[in-house]
Amino acid sequence: MGATMMPQRQVGYRRSQAARQRRQEGFTLLETMIAMVVMAIGLLAMVASFATAIRATASAEEDLVARHKALDALESIYTARNSQQLPFSSINNVSSGGIFLSGAQPLLCAGPDGLVGTADDVSCNSVDNGTACPQQVECQVLPGPDGILGTADDVTVSLTNFTRTITFSPVLLSTGVVNADLIAVTVTVTYQKPGWPLSNYSVSGLVSSYY
Repeated sequence: MGATMMPQRQVGYRRSQAARQRRQEGFTLLETMIAMVVMAIGLLAMVASFATAIRATASAEEDLVARHKALDALESIYTARNSQQLPFSSINNVSSGGIFLSGAQPLLCAGPDGLVGTADDVSCNSVDNGTACPQQVECQVLPGPDGILGTADDVTVSLTNFTRTITFSPVLLSTGVVNADLIAVTVTVTYQKPGWPLSNYSVSGLVSSYY
């Protein structure tokens, strides 16, 4: 009986010893490489999210300016139409018989017609202190080193890195015919900070011949 049990004990001991040896060997090279790849992917995703957050923070002020200028231009078109200052036939780009300049334009101020993006646009003065803006385009007065607005060290920042594009396009009826009493308008303000790609903000609307 005892002679027959010895081989089984030896086999069980050898199996246990082999299992302990495998556990002591640790990770294989393949397992280590897979773990490193998974860790690298996670780190890259984290770095990308940090970069996105930094970019959003750095461009927050410019995004606000772009949004404000785009909405201002669209609102001025609606106001001119609703007040009958501007006939419907003039609400279009110059290339289509209207008064609005085509393509990207600097942020000049409205001329006698009260509209931006037309041929009579004029050089700007600061809305903060009334002085002429450098390089003619719109500008902002920001606090200087003391962090207080309205003191001698205020800094005037020109919006030369901004452009505004006002584009009109026809609106089609369900039959495919152009609607003669409706036109679509899109205002896009584009800007670029040094070292950053181009950014833009667009707003669209419809202008009717009825008021």
